[in-house]
Parts: sequence; structure tokens; C-alpha cells
Amino acid sequence: MRARWLIGGALAALTLLRLLVAARLELAPDEAYYALWAAHLQPGYYDHPPMVALFIRAGEAVFGKTALGVRLLAPFSALLGALLLWDAADRLFPAHKPGALAALLLNATLLIGTGAIIITPDTPLLLFWSAALNALARVIETGQPRWWLAAGLAMGLALLSKYTALLFLIAAFFWLLSCPWGRARLRTPWPWLAAALALLVFAPDIAWNAAHHWVSYAKQGGRVDGFKPARSLQFLGELVGGQLGLLTPGIFVLALAGTWRLRHAAHPAASLLLWLTLTPAAVMFEHVLTGRVQANWMAILYPSLLIAAALPPAPALRRWVTPALALGFALSGLVYVQALTLALPLPPRLDPIALQLAGWRALTAQIAAEATALNAPYVTADNYALSAELVFYGPPALRVVGFTPRWSYFTGYAPAPVAGVAGLLVTHSLTFPCHQLASLTRQAGGRVVQPYRVCALIPGKPGREIPHP
Repeated sequence: MRARWLIGGALAALTLLRLLVAARLELAPDEAYYALWAAHLQPGYYDHPPMVALFIRAGEAVFGKTALGVRLLAPFSALLGALLLWDAADRLFPAHKPGALAALLLNATLLIGTGAIIITPDTPLLLFWSAALNALARVIETGQPRWWLAAGLAMGLALLSKYTALLFLIAAFFWLLSCPWGRARLRTPWPWLAAALALLVFAPDIAWNAAHHWVSYAKQGGRVDGFKPARSLQFLGELVGGQLGLLTPGIFVLALAGTWRLRHAAHPAASLLLWLTLTPAAVMFEHVLTGRVQANWMAILYPSLLIAAALPPAPALRRWVTPALALGFALSGLVYVQALTLALPLPPRLDPIALQLAGWRALTAQIAAEATALNAPYVTADNYALSAELVFYGPPALRVVGFTPRWSYFTGYAPAPVAGVAGLLVTHSLTFPCHQLASLTRQAGGRVVQPYRVCALIPGKPGREIPHP
């Protein structure tokens, strides 16, 4: 019991540290983009469902439109997700009580350690994925029907977070179908009511997409480039190597070994973990054949993987647990230090922290100054991420216009009748053909992170006003 209190205290202290780091760092481009969503809430968006916008809006209600306001719920979501995982693991395997170790392993991974200081759609996805797993653990433990409804609610909220939550529903169905315990439950109404509740919760996003040409489903479902054997091997290597680093090597080995030991277990708890791991993994490996799997996509495997990793390991692996935890937390700590100080003079292409989280405020001030000096009526960028940074960090007088189709899917974004009106285009492409007026740099720690060009632009079509949040 004392150890459990110590672990709980350590997780609370880690959450406080993550809040402090989150407050100090500038927003990454995608975070600035999602902050625009929070200023214009709607049931769906061009890229994802709306839950991340709701999380940001809630945080901003406490700390305003600041980095901490935008990210406030990210560290707390990581903490609550770890506690839900802890409870689920202990309920699934009461003889071993692996929950405390599973929560520690989860927080020691580099993906969760770094992901908990920023906010993305994966933030609510992992929280509600863990909540659904917890509810199913309670179904196995108690058999009470109300936990089926709790699972359905959590799955619906996960779907409103990111479309990959559909894999939880698929995995849960195969889990029930694969074992006698599950097939007996399928002959009752409760699993079906859970699925219906999940779809009911998700219905607003379906309705929004139906009214907008199914745009986000087409975007997220169209990531197929065709099979190219050489590229597929490259993508596979990147996927495995990336997860070896993001899980961290020791936890990677423990997770694979733990999952392997579950393969012959007949208990519904072991079967549930296997299906929640193997179903998303199969989809990811299928995707590798035709395209790159982004590292964060694999995060949905982590809850089930790390419960398996926390089960009593084979004797040869027991000595791995403490060093694996130590290495994981040390790597996350190093990332935090680098994020706050940029002390390591890494080349920009090898420093994702500087590339994503540094220099945006100063760059936006430079662009605003150029717009004033050139008397430009508006500015735009050749990608949505830079446009979002300009809107978030730019002064209210800086008029930002978007020309790509994604901006037309924001309800309430007024048309910008700027066709034929000269403005400024900001691009980090050094080869994009344009009439260059100025060159700027984004810097971090006294080093140039990325160069930019300011070009004259006379658009042939109207755009959309992107209001400051």
C-alpha cells in the first residue's frame, strides 16, 4: 500500500512538472491550428473530430488563450489515463495486481512523456481508449450490464477524438467472438447496446461529414499511395525503429515478451489485451505496405501492451524492469531539459523540439513588421500550420487569409474578397517560384532553425478570413 501511495505521488509530481514545461513552450504548429478549432466549435473539422477543440476550450476557460490554457488538459489527461489503466490492469489480473507497474511503464515511454506536454487529438483518444478498456475490465470482473454502457460511452467519446478509435470497436467485437465467454455475452443485448451508444455519441460528427461531402473521412481514409516494395521495407524499418525509441528499448522488449506470453491464455482478460494490441497492429502493418505510419498512430497499442509488459515477466527479464523505467524517465527528462534550454547544439534537422516548438513568436513579429513596412493588406502562408501560428501569435491588426480548401470548412469564416489584391505570401520553400521581397529566419537558442521567404502574391481567387482567437 505504501508503494502504491509513493507511485501515485510520483505520478502527481510528474503531472506538475509537465504543466510547468507545457506553460513555458511555444505552441507547435498543429497545436496552434487546433486552437483555431477551439475558437470556432463545430461537430467536425476537415482533419479530425472535435474533441481536441473541446479540451482546448476547457483549458482556455481557466488560463486564457495562452500555451498553458491550450495544453492544460494534456498533462491531466495523461494522469487520469494512467490511473484508469492502473485500475483496469488490477481488475483484469487481480492475482498479480500489475496496475501500478503498468502506469509507471506507460509514463516512462518517450511517446507519452513528450506527448503529455502538448495537445493533439491523441490526447483525448488515449484517455477515452483507457476508459473503455477500464469499463470492459469491470464487465469481466463484475458482469454488471451498466459497465457495457460505460464502455459504449467511452468508445463514442474516443471516436469523437480520432477516427482510429473505430479499431477499438472492431477489436472488442473480435474479442467477444473469439472466446466462449464472449460469445455468451453476444447473445445478450448489452454489447449491442454499447455499440449503439458509441455510434449515438459519435452521430454529430457523422452528420457534419454528411453535410460536408464526407470530407474528413475521405481525407483520413485516403492515405494510400500504392505498393512499392522498396519503400515498404523502408517504412517498416522506420515503424519498428521508431517504436523501439518511443517505447524505449527496455520497455519495448518487456512489451513484446508480455504480449507473447498471453498468446495461449484462455482467460477473457488476456484475450482482450491480445485483440486490443493485434488489431491496430495489423492495420498499421498493412498500411506500411503503401505509406508511412506516423509514430503517434501507434499510441493506441500502448495501454494493452504495457499491461502485458507489467505482468510477472520471465525470470530472465525481471532484471530489465528497473533499468527500463530508469532509462525511459531519463530520456523524457532529457527531452524536457532540451525543450526548455535548447542546451544541446543539435543540427535543426535532428532537433524536432526546435523545429516544432521554438521561434514562432519572434518569427510572427518579423512577418507583422514586414507587412507593416510594405503596407500589405493581408498575409498568407503556403501551409495551414504556419497560417495558424501567424493567427495565434500575430497582433490583432495582422490580417491572415487562407486560400486552401480546408479553411472553407470552418463555420463562420467570412469570405475574403482579395482576388487581384496584392498581399504577402510566407513560405519556407526555397524553390517555390515567386517574386521575393524579403528573407527571414526562425531561430532558437541563437541558431537558425528554418529560413523563410516573403513573396508578393496576387491571388486569382478569393480566400477566407482567419480570425484571431
